[in-house]
This record gives sequence, structure tokens and C-alpha cells, in this order.
Amino acid sequence: MEAPRLSSESRVAGAAVLYRLYDIGWEIDLARAEELLRSRAPARARPERGEGATLRIPNPPVTVGLGTERLELADGSSHDVEVSARLFDFGVASLRLSVPVPSGATWAAFTQFGRALHAAPAAIALLDDHRRLLAERIAGAVERPHVAPVIEDYIVFRLHAVTSPDGTLCPPAALADDALVPLLLDESRPLSEAARRELLPHRFSYYADDLAVVTWDNALVLEPSRDDDTVSYILEFANAQLLELRWYDSRLEAELQAVLERSARARGRGISRLFTRRYGDLLEDLQQLVGDATEITERVDNALKVTDDVYLARIYGAALEVFRGKAWRAGVDRKVAILRETYAMLNAETQTTRGELLEVAIVVLILAEIGLALVR
Repeated sequence: MEAPRLSSESRVAGAAVLYRLYDIGWEIDLARAEELLRSRAPARARPERGEGATLRIPNPPVTVGLGTERLELADGSSHDVEVSARLFDFGVASLRLSVPVPSGATWAAFTQFGRALHAAPAAIALLDDHRRLLAERIAGAVERPHVAPVIEDYIVFRLHAVTSPDGTLCPPAALADDALVPLLLDESRPLSEAARRELLPHRFSYYADDLAVVTWDNALVLEPSRDDDTVSYILEFANAQLLELRWYDSRLEAELQAVLERSARARGRGISRLFTRRYGDLLEDLQQLVGDATEITERVDNALKVTDDVYLARIYGAALEVFRGKAWRAGVDRKVAILRETYAMLNAETQTTRGELLEVAIVVLILAEIGLALVR
């Protein structure tokens, strides 16, 4: 018997979860955050699937519900949405909107629903408001609070079932690339086979009835178990790590330019340069910056460890590849190396200046001794 095929009239059950991730501080004390959010019943759940044992999370993030809101989409539709947040110890707050797929929606309607969610300024404004309120509530748990200008947005289309018009379940294989292109890539025209292979290369299945498709700014997850959000958890974690690397990469870029300008201003001319502490403050700031960057990248790297190459590990690796996590990490490492070299160069110049000052002092003392001897 031929397996059911996906059509525009196939029915979809599930939800779309819109993530907006913010860097709100240097570090979040998760135990303290739990105390401050106690009335909201926060949780620190870990992945529940059997393959989740391959993931090591030393300090699991805190998840908390923030209530229900009404959301108006660009297509004029209105939806009741669940707002929640997940806090990571390295300073990232992930705000989420869970928008149920309209009951009985066809695949064509679901695709339009997903595209409307992509272009929903009201959703962004709603999440921004909740981020502000959450940051105020957990202020006592955030070290060196700030709101970084770098933000990550991501959407996971979390489906429980896709059925043919007669009610028969469609297998994951029925969700072919050409059906996913309008939803995940926001393309209305058919793509070439080569373009589909390049833009939708990451498809994963563990059981015969599940599927995960990962792209740059969204993913589709078909999981019959309504309580199993492990794949979404992994994707959210990868986005949080990406945000932290992007933020520090942009910060180090700005600091490098500032270091060049400060060092140029600090250079004196003539003998006056021997009697000034030209680079003292700059060297201290450089040392602090390099220390911060090294510490944060270590915290991000150690927040989630994959110990075996199985289903979840492959999804996590694919997400880091799609998000260009290695490239961002290499950029941070390169800038840290430049700062270290700059520190070494300025410190060497400072030591040379001190040596010159010592030589001047010795000459002055010798001349003074000679002058005293002549006077006697």
C-alpha cells in the first residue's frame, strides 16, 4: 500500500515557537534567579530522551512561564500565545512565544501562518516588553547587568502530527524539500534541486515517525510525543551560545579600535614621555578584557558537552555548523590573540621607557656627584 503523501490539504497539529535571545549581563546566578522567580514555579529540566544522556549540562538553565498574551499577526489573525523564558548562566535570557497552529489548519494554511509569524513586529515588541520586566525581576541575580545590542531570533515549528485529508498519518518522508521551502526558506517560487540540497541539507530522524530539519533562522521538528521538546532544547542552547559568541566578537572589534586610538593618544614626544605613566590604565583594561573574553568563551564551550555521536549530538553539531559557530569562535580567538599581542607590545614599550628613565636618573645622579665634588 502506498504511503500517504503530503498535499496542500493535509492537516497539521502543533505550534510555532518564536525565540528571541538577549544578553542581559555578564553572568546569571541561576539558584538566585530561581528564588526570585519562585512564584512562577521555575524549573531546571534536562533533556528526557534516552539519547539525551550523551549531553552533559553542568548548570542546567532555568525555565519559567510568564503568562498568556494575545498576539495579532500581519495577516490579521489573532492568537492566544504562551510566553516563557529560559535563563542561561553565561548571561543569556531566551524569551519564547508559543503560538498554537489553528485547529484543523491545512498545510497551505500552516505555511501562510508560519510566514506571517516571521513578519510579526507585534511579537518582537511583546518579547521585548517581557524581557524588560524579567530583567527587573531577576536584577539581584545578574552580575554586571546590561542589554547587549546583539540579538538572536529563531523559530521552531513544532508539529505533533501531519495527516492526509482522509485522516491517515503522513510519514516524515512525505515532508519533502519542495514542501518545506515556502515555510523554512520563505520562498514562493520553486527552487532548483541544487539549491534545495544546499539550503536544506540537514534532515534527521531517529524513529520512523520523527523528523528534524534545521536551517539558519528556523527549524521544523516533527515529534509525536507532545511532552518531548528535547530537539527544541538543543536548538535553543545552540542559539544562546551563538548569541554570546556574536556579542563578544562585536565587543572585541570595537575594543580593538578603541585600543589603537588610546595607544596613539598615550604616546608622548621628547623627554616628557619618560616621566608619564602612559599605558598604565590601558594595560589594565586590556588585561581585564582578555580575561573576560577567555572566561566567557570557556563558560560557553563548557555549558553543553556532547559525549557521543548519536541523534541529538548530530542535530547539535548541525546547528552549530549552520549557525557558523566555529567561525564566530575563531573570530573571537583571533581578536583575543591580537589583544594579547598588543598588550605584550605596549608592556614591552613601557618596560623600555622605564629602562630609559632609569638611565636618565643614573646620569643625573652622576652629574650631581660631579657637581658636588667640584663645589667641594
